[in-house]
Amino acid sequence: MIDIEAIRTQFPILSREVNGKPLCYLDNGASAQKPQAVLDTIQRAYGYEYANVHRGLHTLSTISTENYEAVRGTVARFLNAPSEDHIIFTSGTTEAMNLISYGWAAPRMQAGDEIVLSIMEHHANIVPWHFLRERLGVKLVWVETDLNGDLDPQAVLDAVTDRTKLIAITHVSNVLGTVVDVKAICDGARARGVAVCVDGSQAAVHMPVDVADIGCDFYAVTGHKLYGPSGSGAVFIRPERMAEMVPFIGGGDMIRDVHRDTVTWNDPPHKFEAGTPGIVQTIGLGTALEWMMDVGMDDIQAHEADLTAYCRDRLEGLNWLNVQGKSATKAAIFSFTIDGAAHAHDISTVLDKKGVAVRAGQHCAQPLMEHMGLTATCRASFGVYNTRAEVDTLVDALELCHDLFA
Repeated sequence: MIDIEAIRTQFPILSREVNGKPLCYLDNGASAQKPQAVLDTIQRAYGYEYANVHRGLHTLSTISTENYEAVRGTVARFLNAPSEDHIIFTSGTTEAMNLISYGWAAPRMQAGDEIVLSIMEHHANIVPWHFLRERLGVKLVWVETDLNGDLDPQAVLDAVTDRTKLIAITHVSNVLGTVVDVKAICDGARARGVAVCVDGSQAAVHMPVDVADIGCDFYAVTGHKLYGPSGSGAVFIRPERMAEMVPFIGGGDMIRDVHRDTVTWNDPPHKFEAGTPGIVQTIGLGTALEWMMDVGMDDIQAHEADLTAYCRDRLEGLNWLNVQGKSATKAAIFSFTIDGAAHAHDISTVLDKKGVAVRAGQHCAQPLMEHMGLTATCRASFGVYNTRAEVDTLVDALELCHDLFA
């Protein structure tokens, strides 16, 4: 059981006011706030321990390298990966998807090959595949949700043909909150010899993730949604897929030898990590993941399930509010519009006057918006530090919006 007040005291930003009102931060789907433990790690790393990694034998370089490389094991434990050697550090999920596109997909695909996507994908899990469509003639095959916003795993598998090389799928929709049964998709794809890339950006913060059980080939996470720093992230890659990859970015650290006429690569995972990395960002990510595991991922999931159920009930009582996505398997993400109201940006502005921070726009999911016949929505997304009282604050602010715009 989570002591929510004890949790909240660990986030300094939650004590501030916005427009004279206590901050009610419900934009966690875009980026989560940082606990004091992460802030302290960043301050210590920059203030007392900073040096470049992998490049020096002096004390500070040794400390930085040890702290940086220790995070690889932390990520492996967080995702239940078989080995830390299966973890590649990235700046976030966007870089991870581009790494997979350039490093694994591009060398093994040709015109007419297919990639299966759901209509719910974030642009980070769309645009890298469009690169292959434009440059190689790869075909993108789209699978739509049902009216509740659910994605049938069998519909995804039914879209697979003998030309399908990859299924690229979100674990949790950043707009609808729908939780996708990625394990069922991976089981079926493996039987068909098709690789699966899972975007775990919105899932890993809300629930335990076990990549060994899921059976995916790739699983990407981004640090700033995991209560860690921006510019940090990681991707799990199955060793047989990693062995098939070529480097995406060239430079220092990813090489073994460089000569005038030849170059040889470092061993994975360093083979795919060129240049000076986000040292302190990654160290901060390690602290954030340790913090989450100390709180307990099962307890985080249970707390947010309670918030989700409570928020669903409260929002359903507003008969003028249109909540997008009615999935029974839903993370703590709610996307909505108001009947007769102004644009989502106007709604967000009114909520901000009440101290409520929500997202407004297309949420980097334009194909889904087009599918739903919408130009924009507001999105309230919850984290471990949010409370039922903040759900009530959201509802009160929405009622004010309705009164203003009705």
